[in-house]
Amino acid sequence: MAMAKLVVLMAIALLVISLAESSSKVLAKATDHAEEEYMPASNGQGNLRTYQCPSQCTRRCSKTQYHKPCMFFCQKCCMKCRCVPSGFYGNKGECPCYNNWKTKEGGPKCP
Repeated sequence: MAMAKLVVLMAIALLVISLAESSSKVLAKATDHAEEEYMPASNGQGNLRTYQCPSQCTRRCSKTQYHKPCMFFCQKCCMKCRCVPSGFYGNKGECPCYNNWKTKEGGPKCP
């Protein structure tokens, strides 16, 4: 009888520990995600939140025939600069970080 109680207590303890670990992982993941989305740009160039980048880049790249690479680089630039210029082309002066990020060859990195 005492052995059965011990086994039940051990099972309950293991269950409580596993629940505590999984809930702390979920909480940590939610906190990390929230900080990423709502953290202001580290360089202070723009004020977009990371969750706004896909829709802004969809707008920016909607009229190009090179939609896939435009979206890739636009989102990369938006995540770094937290800014996407207005319009479909040009207007890069609105976002200095976006405008000044260059490729190794010296060309514009951001569409």
